[in-house]
Amino acid sequence: MKRGVSGLIKGKSTMDGAGVKLYRVFGGMHTVEYTDPFLLLDFFGSSNPSDYLAGFPWHPHRGIETVTLLYKGKVEHQDSEGNKGVIYPGQSQWMTAGSGIFHQEMPRPLEGTEIARYNQKPEDMYGLQLWVNLPSNMKMSDPVYRDVKQLPKERFDFGEVQILSGKFMGIDGPVRVKSPVDPTYLDVLLDGEVKIPVKNGYTVLVYVVDGKIKTVNTPYIDSGNLIIFDREGDEVDLSGNGRFILISGRPLNEPVYWYGPIVMNSEEQILEALNDLRNGTFVRKKEPLHEDF
Repeated sequence: MKRGVSGLIKGKSTMDGAGVKLYRVFGGMHTVEYTDPFLLLDFFGSSNPSDYLAGFPWHPHRGIETVTLLYKGKVEHQDSEGNKGVIYPGQSQWMTAGSGIFHQEMPRPLEGTEIARYNQKPEDMYGLQLWVNLPSNMKMSDPVYRDVKQLPKERFDFGEVQILSGKFMGIDGPVRVKSPVDPTYLDVLLDGEVKIPVKNGYTVLVYVVDGKIKTVNTPYIDSGNLIIFDREGDEVDLSGNGRFILISGRPLNEPVYWYGPIVMNSEEQILEALNDLRNGTFVRKKEPLHEDF
């Protein structure tokens, strides 16, 4: 059965980190009931380095996963245990914060041989970051980094698809998480019409990154809009010309207590996290697991 649309969200421009200008597609307690298990989605895009160079200096996370997908530019990241890395165009990082981690993410222009390698203007910076909630029994799990150096990319009659997680047309994404959220994350460059199978009862969200996209019984939807689909049905039909991401996952239907970069299931757990920050006991696992794809 084809899914209909239950709503649209138009994001808003804001600033985060140390002064990074970005576009918050959704995020906060006022949207989580519609986007569960997804908590927040930010789009960052600028050709002016002053919009992003301040970056996201040292900050903690607990109880969530962050997923960064980069189209242009590079992001240097480092955690409190000395691990360092760089995300380049076409790459991704899926970080499970679990019981707690400190890290920083610093967007930077391409330089030197990187400019020719990626055939981009050095000052361009474009990408997305998604926050995925962790279920209660995984809130205090060990942190894991998954660095995806090459996303599977396939061409079809309707366009091109990059698969980060889940399955599409028999192709598996490289990231497999143990969470019952069972996430699917597709990046689609569309020129035509596509029918995407989805699991009945799962949350399905489509963010229009570029161009115009149409679905069942809707006019064309411009970039900057998030489409929230009904939870009944096993297929999403999309047509148009543009780029979109599709994210899908099983709703957790659990209490959400949110304090900045920390998301837990109760006020007591939030207070415990803040106490850990004060006492220097926030990071429980000293050596996060790294997985490269």
